Amino acid sequence: MAVKYEFIKECKQTGARLGRVHTPHGVIDTPTFMPVGTQATVKAMAPNELKDLGAQIILSNTYHLYIRPGHKLVEKAGGLHGFMNWDRPILTDSGGFQVFSLNELRKIKEEGVEFKSHLDGTKHFFTPEYVMEIENSLGADIMMAFDECTPYPCDWDYAKNSMERTIRWLKRCKDAHKNTEKQALFGIVQGSTYKDLRIESARRTVEIELPGYAVGGLSVGEPKDLMNEVLEYTVPELPKDKPRYLMGVGSPDALLDGAIRGIDMFDCVLPTRIARNGTVMTSKGKLVVRNAEYAEDFLPMDEECDCYACKNFSRAYIRHLIKAGEILGGRLTSIHNLRFLQNLMANIRKAIAEDRLGDYREEFFIKYGYKK
Repeated sequence: MAVKYEFIKECKQTGARLGRVHTPHGVIDTPTFMPVGTQATVKAMAPNELKDLGAQIILSNTYHLYIRPGHKLVEKAGGLHGFMNWDRPILTDSGGFQVFSLNELRKIKEEGVEFKSHLDGTKHFFTPEYVMEIENSLGADIMMAFDECTPYPCDWDYAKNSMERTIRWLKRCKDAHKNTEKQALFGIVQGSTYKDLRIESARRTVEIELPGYAVGGLSVGEPKDLMNEVLEYTVPELPKDKPRYLMGVGSPDALLDGAIRGIDMFDCVLPTRIARNGTVMTSKGKLVVRNAEYAEDFLPMDEECDCYACKNFSRAYIRHLIKAGEILGGRLTSIHNLRFLQNLMANIRKAIAEDRLGDYREEFFIKYGYKK
């Protein structure tokens, strides 16, 4: 088996898990946050910088790499690891969410999804079998099954039909997966926010024995409390000896609340996306460094942060760069946000080891400015 989960301990205070995921390209300490490298690059970051920031694994996007430069070209380059010169683990999503988000440009059928490229309008057709071929060519350590991501809100019948199709597609993905010794296929639990559908989806997905499982279809517009409620009854249905991945989640509160509910892996474009707009996460909450109030502020973005940006530059300087449209501004805010989340995950792992994650969450929420 390409990927194995090693359970270390459970937090007595919360039930959160400390563990390790063993992959062909290295070991991942969990809970972990995966920076998103949509186009085989985490925006504005070089691979050596990602390592310095503490990134253990990154995520790349199947849909975007299929559209450009093409999975066969990536395969010729030695897969994603060789193409982007990243020697640590990589996870590829299936493109299901991207195709779902095309909305007017796609048609869902039992066989697969017909869609138009967002770049040039050309028609394409993704089947579970073809997605496996693409992901096998990309060569990631973990590859996600092709699923249908339901919108929020949606009615029970729509969610039921979508969940059933996702399970049928998962079986087809497993049959089509060609490189089981080096690449692990994870299944995705769907069912929108309906408890009966989520539990049924989890149980039926687990029956299709796989190296790991993800909870998909959350963080698509539903309230945070509702997402946490879904996790509370879904995660216990997933095996304790396999990794559990919550897709598309990256805000500090969601990372803490997800870990407390037994999630091991997270990903999101949030830290780099808001960074490019001049917003940073700090130990005392969000800070919009591009705002005029920081024009003469010579403090670091976060006085408690050990990243390169915070150790060397002021808010005033970074604001100037962003206002001037200088590339360095977005690079420095991205470096900070990615480091901030890696530090948060390290603190979460430490708190689990010390059986105090509940206390740590409370301290963090008060300091960050979240409402209880």
